Amino acid sequence: MLSRRNVLKGAGAATLAAGLPLATPALSQGPTRVSFTTSWIPEGPNLFAYVARDKGFWKKAGLDVSVARGSGSGAAAQAVSAGTFDFGMAATPTVIVQAAKRLPITCIGQINYDALMGIGVLNASPIRSPRDLEGKKLGASVTSGEYPFMPLYAEKAGFDLSKVQILQVDGKVRERTLVEKQVDAVSAFATSTVPSLAPLGTDVRFLLFSSVGIEFYGQSLTTQPARVEKDRALCEAFVQGAMEAIRFTLTNFDEAVDIFLKANSEVAISTTGKDYARVGLGLTNLTNLVPEVKEKGLGHADPQKVATMADLVVKYAAGEGASRPDVGTLFTNAFAGKVRLTAAELAAAEQSAAAYRKYVG
Repeated sequence: MLSRRNVLKGAGAATLAAGLPLATPALSQGPTRVSFTTSWIPEGPNLFAYVARDKGFWKKAGLDVSVARGSGSGAAAQAVSAGTFDFGMAATPTVIVQAAKRLPITCIGQINYDALMGIGVLNASPIRSPRDLEGKKLGASVTSGEYPFMPLYAEKAGFDLSKVQILQVDGKVRERTLVEKQVDAVSAFATSTVPSLAPLGTDVRFLLFSSVGIEFYGQSLTTQPARVEKDRALCEAFVQGAMEAIRFTLTNFDEAVDIFLKANSEVAISTTGKDYARVGLGLTNLTNLVPEVKEKGLGHADPQKVATMADLVVKYAAGEGASRPDVGTLFTNAFAGKVRLTAAELAAAEQSAAAYRKYVG
């Protein structure tokens, strides 16, 4: 009677006799090297990447991932489209803009679910609602991702944008103009502004665009459409490792922050570095406690919300010559939803994120 061992031995002998190389299991060849770029400097929304790499979630999935820091979502999306990086992350509205300009890019997993675009004010400010912006000075940067949607925000929130004095300021000094009270409010992303100011003792809060029904997802994992078609196993492994890391940041908050600080010494040595990381992760985790994650699992993108986002981005931000991309091709849930949180994990995540709601309430 033939045994499996004898059959394999015979097959190997025949292969060697024919002068052919003997195939070896994929695992013996070591992990697959993959390049990945974040969309910005180390901060809350990209903290998961350092956890995925250094806690071993990508390694467990068979990948050796190099993590490069980005210089903006637009640049990151273009670099992935050009094949400079295998995978990347970028603000979802920016990805839609690039796709509308016919760049080859695909979203393969949602990292967080609210871009946290909005109007930042000092906590003691008399501005309590969007209508209170009328007659006030608003610091804004025309190159910032939320700026094109200010007219839509005014329309949805019910205030007259022409009655707001908009002062154009460089994004690098925008927060300073608020702290020094040169302006009454700033148009910005809470994930960048709050972690920069709160650790310095500056109490700040945001009036979010999402509170008036402008729902823009935060950051997406991206790659080229050709890679999705030709190497689905690689894409699935990459997304799986990323989502495992995001679940870890939601349920092991303190350890996730420690991993991030060890990976980014320039943040760790700063006197406010730890608080910067904690606030950034706290806000990011808040955006992941949504029905999509609770019902469909991490990474899932709601097709209807995606379609609405695409319509708004093309209308307000894509510019002339852009055309609405096919959202069915631009977004895929094929690799999402495989990592889920238990009821206990969700409860733990809700509890650890609760302290950060005050910034976006």
